[in-house]
Amino acid sequence: MSIPHSPRPWPGQPFPLGATWDGDGVNFSLWSSGAEGVELCLFGDDGHEQRVRLRESTYHVWHGYVPGVGPGQRYGYRVHGRWDPRAGLRFNPAKLLADPYARAYSGSVTYHNALFAHADDPYGGRPDWRDSAPYVPRSVVMAPSGGMMHTQPHVPWEDTVIYELHVKGFTKRHPGVPEHLRGTYAGLGHPAAIDHLVKLGITAVELLPVHHMVTEPWLADRGHVNYWGYNTLGYFAPDSRFAAADDGTQVTEFREMVASLHAAGIEVILDVVYNHTAEGDAYGPTLAFRGIDNRGYYRLMPGQPSHYLDYTGCGNTLDARQPAVLQMLMDSLRYWVVEMGVDGFRFDLASALARSMHDVDRLSAFMAVVHQDPIVSRVKLIAEPWDVGAGGYQVGNFPPLWTEWNGRYRDVVRDLWRGASTGMAELGYRLSGSSDLYQDDGRRPYASINFVTAHDGFTLRDLVSYNYKHNEGNDEGNRDGTDDNRSWNCGVEGETRDSKINTLRARQIRNLLSTIILSTGVPMITAGDELGRTQGGNNNAYSLDDELSWIDWASADQGLLAFARKLLAIRAAAPVLRQRSFFVGAPVRRGHQVSDLAWFRPDGEQMSPSDWHRPDVYTLGMYLDGQQIRGRDSRGQRVVDDSYLLWINAGPDPVEVTLPGWPWANGYLVVLDTEHPDAPESSAGKTLNLVDHSVVLLRAER
Repeated sequence: MSIPHSPRPWPGQPFPLGATWDGDGVNFSLWSSGAEGVELCLFGDDGHEQRVRLRESTYHVWHGYVPGVGPGQRYGYRVHGRWDPRAGLRFNPAKLLADPYARAYSGSVTYHNALFAHADDPYGGRPDWRDSAPYVPRSVVMAPSGGMMHTQPHVPWEDTVIYELHVKGFTKRHPGVPEHLRGTYAGLGHPAAIDHLVKLGITAVELLPVHHMVTEPWLADRGHVNYWGYNTLGYFAPDSRFAAADDGTQVTEFREMVASLHAAGIEVILDVVYNHTAEGDAYGPTLAFRGIDNRGYYRLMPGQPSHYLDYTGCGNTLDARQPAVLQMLMDSLRYWVVEMGVDGFRFDLASALARSMHDVDRLSAFMAVVHQDPIVSRVKLIAEPWDVGAGGYQVGNFPPLWTEWNGRYRDVVRDLWRGASTGMAELGYRLSGSSDLYQDDGRRPYASINFVTAHDGFTLRDLVSYNYKHNEGNDEGNRDGTDDNRSWNCGVEGETRDSKINTLRARQIRNLLSTIILSTGVPMITAGDELGRTQGGNNNAYSLDDELSWIDWASADQGLLAFARKLLAIRAAAPVLRQRSFFVGAPVRRGHQVSDLAWFRPDGEQMSPSDWHRPDVYTLGMYLDGQQIRGRDSRGQRVVDDSYLLWINAGPDPVEVTLPGWPWANGYLVVLDTEHPDAPESSAGKTLNLVDHSVVLLRAER
């Protein structure tokens, strides 16, 4: 692209921020409250750089209009100002900076000493005056998208089944996806990929970060990459790692992927990382925010502004208390909804965003602006309700509108199936929607995102195959990753040919899947768990972009896949398993003799208060009355369903249970049994034999 000769840009407008093409030229605008001058840098096809001084500053927004420039133009900024790290000021015009509002980036980061704004001591030393332009990506001017033209699925929360996946990892080895599309947005939008999701029963894919990111320098030095992508450079740009080209067509490719998923009835949820950026701590590179306005974008240590407050474990924390940062976050969220068509967001380390002066605050500025926003407040909002700072664990404490990754659900279910139960009291809450966490503030059972595995940690197969992490492939001496796995290897560490152990492990996987999918709340499955995927005991494969992280479709456990499909089909057909309201534990309709929810001991009697806290109890029956569902359909009609009895035996021994008779039921049909996953429905007698470590679901006949 040739650059028009324009030594003095027109004044232009301060808003909207970013690069806006109107058909004749581009308005460029960049917020910086501390800058003394800003240069727009336009790059030709030959790499030649032309610098254009932006002379207008309105409300701390530097702006100018360049006629003749259009879509595809590569650009960046150089920001002039004081270099005084001890005061939190890190301006250095030798560093080419990415536009935080760019809709696309071209090129990649090449780590060179010129990327670092400091020459020696980052807390107060001299600046480095080497030009970083040869080593950083260019921002790209994009034409307006015009918004999404197709209908979004709008799946109700109670009907939602989330499937957490990595765009590349899901498609890279998929035999039905054409080879040139594998690992891309187009590959995920391909019919072969979507067919798997539809047949499984998925209603929403939750994509690991797809905002444009860069790998940390210390990872690059070891020959690794940030595969998961939690290291954002730009909050408006689809990551070019997953696109056929980085010339701006990644935006179109992403939008077409969303359209294909929507056509199949599948929503798209983005895992977003607004808590920190790719620039790291004071030793990190200067790529955008640090050089634009360090004090404006980041939380700095009070009384020592050369240091960053780090609630994220990644070196820095974006300051969501600042108006300009809040504006950027909300502009980004609205952009992905309105122009890219996504249906919701999962907020990584959401507690870091909700901190006021220090403590996590449900009335913080970030929460307030999300709640009042007419667009963002209406999409699916999922919090990872913790960060690494003091007081950061906030499961159950996010306000209405928000759902949460229920970490307490994960922990108690893992403990149950590894034999570490200390009683059934907490399990009862988790199976029935976690009313102790979400009912008192007006939220619904679907505020609980029920999960046992996620991208971070063991896969489901590894959870029943390893007691210890095996992260040697990360080249960090096996020091990285959590040691709190709450796993059980069933007697042997890792792979084994022992048929008894393998039979038990297969049943344990089915037990864990059954627990997730049959619990009240929103189930979340990690991609590949339904196929028996393993990472060889690696519980922190964030830096491994290879066969260990990619789903091995050729080795898929077809029997497990069939079982997972069966489970999700049962859930989809049974409203009593997808409750919109919390249970009351008593009859809720006149004339009924049974409770809407009841709990049973193996002898067929209801659980007593003391039974819930006995540490030796591993067997529990949960009865759900489909005649007393507290909710109506979209036309206001009562929802009525069959009633179900779920038995869990997490103990090491078989148990004979007595099935409750009238008025609970006249008889029962066995709908699902994790010991016999292929068995058809069959009648049950008055008693039922549960093998060790098993789940049985029965439908009541009344």
